[in-house]
Amino acid sequence: MPEFIEKKYVQKDSIEKRDYQTNLATQAIKENCIVVLPTGLGKTAVALHVIAEYLSRGSGGILFLAPTRVLVNQHYEFLKNNLTIEDISLITGEDTIQNRAKLWTSTIICATPEIARNDLERELVSPKQFSLVIFDEVHRTVGEYAYSGIAQRFENSSARIVGMTATLPSEKEKATEILTKLRITSVAERTEDSEDVRPYTQKTNTEWVNVELPPELKEIQTLIKSALDQRYDTLRKNGIRLTEQQSLSALLRNRPIVLSQNRRSAKPLFTAIRIHYALNILEAHGITPFLKFCARAKAKKGIGVKDLFELDTNFTKAIGLARDAQMQGIEHSKIPKLKEIIESVPGKVLIFTSYRDSVDLIHDQLVKLGIPAGILIGKAGATGLKQKKQIETVQNFREGVFRVLIATRVGEEGLDIAEVNQVIFYDNVPSSVRFIQRRGRTGRKDTGKLVVLIAKNTIDETYYWIGRRKMTAAKSMGNQMTQVLEKNQGIESKKTGLDAFL
Repeated sequence: MPEFIEKKYVQKDSIEKRDYQTNLATQAIKENCIVVLPTGLGKTAVALHVIAEYLSRGSGGILFLAPTRVLVNQHYEFLKNNLTIEDISLITGEDTIQNRAKLWTSTIICATPEIARNDLERELVSPKQFSLVIFDEVHRTVGEYAYSGIAQRFENSSARIVGMTATLPSEKEKATEILTKLRITSVAERTEDSEDVRPYTQKTNTEWVNVELPPELKEIQTLIKSALDQRYDTLRKNGIRLTEQQSLSALLRNRPIVLSQNRRSAKPLFTAIRIHYALNILEAHGITPFLKFCARAKAKKGIGVKDLFELDTNFTKAIGLARDAQMQGIEHSKIPKLKEIIESVPGKVLIFTSYRDSVDLIHDQLVKLGIPAGILIGKAGATGLKQKKQIETVQNFREGVFRVLIATRVGEEGLDIAEVNQVIFYDNVPSSVRFIQRRGRTGRKDTGKLVVLIAKNTIDETYYWIGRRKMTAAKSMGNQMTQVLEKNQGIESKKTGLDAFL
């Protein structure tokens, strides 16, 4: 018989007692802390421990932030089901300002970061209202993301700050930025190998499946690469330093230099960037997503558009061949492989792809094959899903209305569907955080299976090696952060304390 938490404000016999969760929560209650815990091991239960403690103190409101509407609704439902307090509100951008003004007076508020940042700036709500702020998926607290603006508003606040994530960034600069912005003084970390965690983990078997591009795609790929080579030759002749390895990120880094110092290189540079995107989409996603990207890029006009879509014989021929392939029903060799994988395993399947046009393509192809499938995408754009529809989609997947769910990034973070037997990466991601988030959607109640599709000699292979390197770096980041924070313990100046980390 499992033992349950006995704590004021926590529903009796609702949350199983796990020592590692209690210990992580104890650390988070004491100091501004980042809790690092693999997906599926109950970060929200850790948050519940901390929330119950702060409710007992009665020292102020509690703000629980999560990056997507689906995830923030999931936290809201979890707290409603497991706390004895009724005064819990959910706030997203779909609420009117008048309604939000009332909701901000609640004791516990679950909110999306954009609306929380905006309402703090409008002074619709004050940081002084809160004694505890929880940042779920705290690895997002970098750059201009809304978490950064919220953190700034709480800079002089006495509220306890708790961050939660399944993995820290692999880059020191990003890890340092999170520490600084949230005034973190400790990292509370567990891995799947931690002694107190091991009894609760399920194994996830990972399989890397290689596919060959069909001959039609290879011919198009060759033409696009020829168009790209021409731009690289021009850029080098114009004095732009570029390595032999053609890299989109290197081109993007050159934009400020070209715009300020070398304007004659603007057309070949921006055209090369556009070609890179088109090539990546063709290689990883197939014919229809490639053609849709080209149609949008041509409609936007801009520097070098006419040169690429009307005058470049290699690229225009590539588009013509892609249209011919589409007419013949050719898309990508990943599609028949998907059918084969899905039919080989019973139960629910979650497919991740980074590109929305790819979601539509996969959905249409699976439906044609007689496989019941649903779509989970963000709200942006005319075809986006609003909050209500996103939640309804996830619920339908849980209840078996469809067996397969095809999701973009909105499904990577926190999506809790215990019965998912298999996760498939339709494309690879060069990010340790996103890889771990995606993988964590399976292996919750039983052994999980992860399949990563890789098209040979394409961007998929490049991202595979980048991802492996970043995964290795991310594993040691928690220890590095802890060592630096311990070394600088007692030093009041956060800048002094964090300079050592850099």
